[in-house]
Amino acid sequence: MTVSWTQHRFSGGVLALDAANTVVLRGDPERSFDRFEYAAELPRFAAAATRFRAAELGARQLAVSDAEAILPTVLAIRETTDRLFRNAVRQGGVATVDVPEFLRACGDGLAGHDEHFGAPEKPFGDPGKPLALEVALAVSALSLMTADNLRRLRICPNCRWLFIDRSRNSSRLWCDMAVCGNRQKAKRHYRRQREEVSYV
Repeated sequence: MTVSWTQHRFSGGVLALDAANTVVLRGDPERSFDRFEYAAELPRFAAAATRFRAAELGARQLAVSDAEAILPTVLAIRETTDRLFRNAVRQGGVATVDVPEFLRACGDGLAGHDEHFGAPEKPFGDPGKPLALEVALAVSALSLMTADNLRRLRICPNCRWLFIDRSRNSSRLWCDMAVCGNRQKAKRHYRRQREEVSYV
């Protein structure tokens, strides 16, 4: 199944969480599915992420040299990122047992690449050359390990996606108000209507 990589698919707030959210309905084995089931989706995800994560990436283009070859690395970063930060939201902090595997996965994503990050005006390195997707995912995931990001991590109560709440008063409930927020509003409206009918 070909995925439509719309802006909603990038509601996590950072690239690493967008990747974590490519497993839909985690924890529901009957309905869950994986948008990275086929390696062919990686370059399509990278192209969409280049557009929707331009600010985070410093306008750097993401590249996939060999989708089949990097798929295991991408999945390892995705799964360890999801586990570590989902547990951090639920438990109120990072569990040390989740860190070693996460760091190994990120290390594998960085291995064999010569990049420089964090320079002024170049947060993701030289915007003039493409950046490997696995490197971008590793750097994005590692950037989440700050007190402010951990404090702002949320799990959407509708779709269960991870996201960063960047609202001024840290009160955002949904990963995407236009999708999950509206769905919850519609559900509440439908329940109220049914309750009113049952009282007639």
